[in-house]
Amino acid sequence: MSLAIICPGKNADPWIKVLKDQDPELEVQVYPEINKPDSVEVVMLWNHPAGILSSFPNLKLISSMGAGVDHILRDKSVPENIPVVRIVDEKLTFSMTNYVIMGVLNFHRQFTRYQQDKKRKVWDMSNPEIDVKVGVMGVGALGGDVLEKLAFMGFEVVGFGFSEKENFPYPYYSKGQLNEFLETVNVIVCLLPLTSDTEGILNIELFKHCRKGTFLINVARGKHLVEEDLIIALDKGYLSGALLDVFRTEPLPKEHPFWEDTRILFTPHIASVTNPSAAAPQVVDNIRRIQTNKPLNNLVIRKRGY
Repeated sequence: MSLAIICPGKNADPWIKVLKDQDPELEVQVYPEINKPDSVEVVMLWNHPAGILSSFPNLKLISSMGAGVDHILRDKSVPENIPVVRIVDEKLTFSMTNYVIMGVLNFHRQFTRYQQDKKRKVWDMSNPEIDVKVGVMGVGALGGDVLEKLAFMGFEVVGFGFSEKENFPYPYYSKGQLNEFLETVNVIVCLLPLTSDTEGILNIELFKHCRKGTFLINVARGKHLVEEDLIIALDKGYLSGALLDVFRTEPLPKEHPFWEDTRILFTPHIASVTNPSAAAPQVVDNIRRIQTNKPLNNLVIRKRGY
């Protein structure tokens, strides 16, 4: 079996090692040095060049190198008949949930405000806590864990998604109830998959319906946020601040206004990073399933986008 790794700008060496540890007989080729495209039956992708999959006439399986698959599905040349799978990793969930909790606690206990007071040598003990109700947009594996952990800590939580849900363990709002959801919460966590329905959803029209002073946390995809609208929403008081881990252009351009805006906290797309040691066994297991005609794990439903 021959596998091709296509991840421009990323170091594939750690992946090669763990894949070989899992299956020493697996042949691994790495873009752009793919010398035997006819032999490739499996590809692992992260931000691949559009159209490149047409180079592999014997392709049987497409695997994302992370939890997201929008980078694959936006390539309209990806063959419809080839299954797409993604990575599901408990450590990804652990890291993501801890990151979101950090952001919620920072808003709840106003840690950034106290650091600003420190710089100004201001001793202000007034209003040490903010009443918080957290709304999570996107309640899959990651969003569900965020809701569970925050609820365990005593925070009021609600979920939002584009589909109806029965017997959901927390208050839940579906697509037609977005404004009602926004009026209920004062922290919004975006963990939506990136689809045609969700691209640009964090925009000025949405922000207008938020409770005054709402705090935004976006850890999903940069394209969920209309970045210029965020600054407008902050200026108008619709939002009080934001914590961002993802951006439309990465690395963030040095001339970008977010660098200088103290109301916007951000990190360089590190909230939850795929660990090759955890992901490689899933890839190899799915390769064996393809070979033995068994159902694939973490199969993506293309219509749904995840």
